[in-house]
Amino acid sequence: MDPEETGEWIESFDQLVETHGTERAEYIIRSLLQRAGAKSIGVPMVTTTDYVNTIPVDQEPDFPGDEDLERKYRRLLRWNAAIMVHRAQHEDISVGGHISSYAGVATLYEVGHNHFFRGADHPGGGDQIFFQGHSSPGNYARAFLEGRLSEKHLDGFRQEVSKAPYGLSSYPHPRLMPEFWQFPTVSMGLGPMNAIYQAQFNRYLHHRGIKDTSDQNVWAFLGDGEMDEPESRGLLQLAANEKLDNLHFVVNCNLQRLDGPVRGNGKIVQELEAFFRGAGWNVIKVLWGREWDQLLEKDDDGALVQIMNETLDGDYQTYKAESGEFVREHFFGRSAKTKEMVAEMSDDEIWGLKRGGHDYQKVYAAYKAAVEAKEKPTVILAQTVKGYGLGPSFEGRNATHQMKKLTVDDLKRFRDTLRIPISDEQIEADPYQVPYFHPGEDAEEVAYLRERREELGGALPERRVPANTLQLPGEKVYSGAKKGSGKQKAATTMAFVRLLKDLMRDKEFGQRIVPIVPDEARTFGMDSFFPTAKIYNPKGQNYISVDRELMLAYKESPQGVMLHPGINEAGATAAFTAAGTSYATHGEPMVPFYIFYSMFGFQRTGDSFWAAADQMTRGFIIGATAGRTTLTGEGLQHADGHSPVLAGTNPAVKHFDPAFGYEIAHIIENGLYEMYGEHDGDHNVMYYLTVYNEPVTHLPEPEDLDVEGVKRGIYKLKPGEGEGEKVQLLASGVSVPWALEAQQILADDWGVCADVWSVTSWNELRRQALEVQQAAMLDPEREPEAPFVTQQLEAAEGPIIASTDYTSSVPDQIRQFLPHDFASLGADGFGFSDTRAAARRHFTIDSHSMVVRALQMLGKNKKAAQAIEKYDLTNAGAGTSGTAGGDA
Repeated sequence: MDPEETGEWIESFDQLVETHGTERAEYIIRSLLQRAGAKSIGVPMVTTTDYVNTIPVDQEPDFPGDEDLERKYRRLLRWNAAIMVHRAQHEDISVGGHISSYAGVATLYEVGHNHFFRGADHPGGGDQIFFQGHSSPGNYARAFLEGRLSEKHLDGFRQEVSKAPYGLSSYPHPRLMPEFWQFPTVSMGLGPMNAIYQAQFNRYLHHRGIKDTSDQNVWAFLGDGEMDEPESRGLLQLAANEKLDNLHFVVNCNLQRLDGPVRGNGKIVQELEAFFRGAGWNVIKVLWGREWDQLLEKDDDGALVQIMNETLDGDYQTYKAESGEFVREHFFGRSAKTKEMVAEMSDDEIWGLKRGGHDYQKVYAAYKAAVEAKEKPTVILAQTVKGYGLGPSFEGRNATHQMKKLTVDDLKRFRDTLRIPISDEQIEADPYQVPYFHPGEDAEEVAYLRERREELGGALPERRVPANTLQLPGEKVYSGAKKGSGKQKAATTMAFVRLLKDLMRDKEFGQRIVPIVPDEARTFGMDSFFPTAKIYNPKGQNYISVDRELMLAYKESPQGVMLHPGINEAGATAAFTAAGTSYATHGEPMVPFYIFYSMFGFQRTGDSFWAAADQMTRGFIIGATAGRTTLTGEGLQHADGHSPVLAGTNPAVKHFDPAFGYEIAHIIENGLYEMYGEHDGDHNVMYYLTVYNEPVTHLPEPEDLDVEGVKRGIYKLKPGEGEGEKVQLLASGVSVPWALEAQQILADDWGVCADVWSVTSWNELRRQALEVQQAAMLDPEREPEAPFVTQQLEAAEGPIIASTDYTSSVPDQIRQFLPHDFASLGADGFGFSDTRAAARRHFTIDSHSMVVRALQMLGKNKKAAQAIEKYDLTNAGAGTSGTAGGDA
């Protein structure tokens, strides 16, 4: 409408920037936007900015380090990291590895190592760093210069057993290198998620008064391709909602995923900027190195910025795989103005225009802004080149992620680029034994590297496990669970919750418990925790609660004990991992109890439990509302008949399926002892307990209870009476009551004497038996030991009938270790909605099905046929095994 007036406004703004600088200009713009909102003038939300660096040149702080020395030893890191992977490709080894990932991320790491990352000896307590998984060679190369690793270690890359004790794990694996790595990150997407919940847990410890974590930061190094994982972006809101300014993401935007461009036809940096800003994060873009500053200063009419904005990622990748001449023609040649800008620059100078993620000054400015930002988490989007410095065969190539070898010419070119004093003869003598290079202990750059780390609190990565200081609760706390339920019935979920409440009341131990519930606390009967333990919320409860007058009112508090991530099993598992590794990350042992719908544990977040195992998490995983037939009415999606099978694949997880409160008490007591007791075994275990919502009568603990049997997996619950033929009934969890019912029916109706065994862990019985078998195989001259399950049942007479509320593969695990005839009754197939009794009759796992199968196993087929007719076994509506009621 009025271009002259518009021009005056723009000119006025330009003068403001020139006279008062960018910070003042930012303030004025924000003030105008706020005023526009107050006047109801619609202003579009700005989620993306131009494709330039976020921090203006005039706001960049001075770089405090010796850039020449840092660049000098960074060349050594690049060389040794690449040569380590290359040497591991000898035809007799060929174990793989990644050369290009670290080459692109080296500057991002080293600015942090020299100026930001605090080690465990720092007065503030040290930072937690989630290093990018594929770039592990760079971490090993740095540890080599620091003197933490030797050449033997580097030659043990990916050969952990054959080169022990010098083997190095392929990626960050704390369980495999327990003094080196802290966080497993190569299962992409889990690193971002776990970093968010680590930052939250740091604040949780602080607010509960357990540890001052106010000076600790969490850094997560991620790939732009990795950000397509749902877990990478799906939990950003937590960090923003809780204002986790102790959390910093660094996304290495090399514009490439494993096979090709991340967004060949788009711009991943702009996409991520919009996504993070929309989620409430502080966003800092580091796109261009300092060589671009003068060109951008000349860009009066925005022609260069326009080309930067319009160029697609696929083209940016191609530019770094071509030449300076190619960039001149295809990038700057898009307009006469930009072509003229570089007219006096040589092709080599154009080729030397760096991406921002390779510029120490730009990266330092971004990191400094991140740690100084308040009230928001920060993401740094740093543009880099994958394979940077490795030469034209590697830089920016689609296949660079899979390239593990350098040719002789590549090696020579790489050596020349990095100025490594290794001769052609040394390279040519054996291309797979090209030397590493260490300048010597007294070299200036090595001294500088070590001094920087010493000043910042010690080398990283490093994992420390202080001496155990956790005082376990005494026997008294378990007494309530061992009394039984008397005339009342209670689900095993409720028996567990009552025990957990007693544990939390323990004066010494109680404060170490971290209950984690993803929005099902009322289902599990844990709403009684709300008014006393309270739900953790750093903001407190600033609203008037609708149920404030009730005894079990919902209550949030900064000092709350319960972690309540909402309908979010992935986040809950990440919180469980952060809490269960606090003994190592903070030197503060905490005991998480993660309670969830059993169907949505190992099935939904199994990968996270593997990462938890790798990080050596300790804690209790409680699969509530377990079983394929026990959660009445819920149907297919909620019918867990297989979580023990999935749990059994994780070596760190010990699954238990208790039937009564006293079993739960002994299992949890033993679990705490395994995790934090004084013994020489593995402390790094997770106990998975499946508990149910069906009300049952809890028997008091028998005076002659086989406690060892409870802890190890099987004990005789009730011997049979009478002189009839013998059978053995094995059951676990919710199936034990219908095994007891079957015992009575067999005696009353058929004159058969049955012993009932409670199997508290099918998985652990199998594991122990396999260990015994392997030991016997490797020492054939030694008298073989019998597996525990064999010892328990060797004197038992008659066939075995095993029934559970899970697939038949669960009890089948012990079949090979027993000489008896063995039958498994299992809930195989899909679940469905119906009464418990009908569902159990349908799957033929109920008491009458056990009776019929026992008669068949005894060879009484005629009687079995009579029993089928007598009990109407084919009629689901005739089932009687199971009670009504229970929450869910």
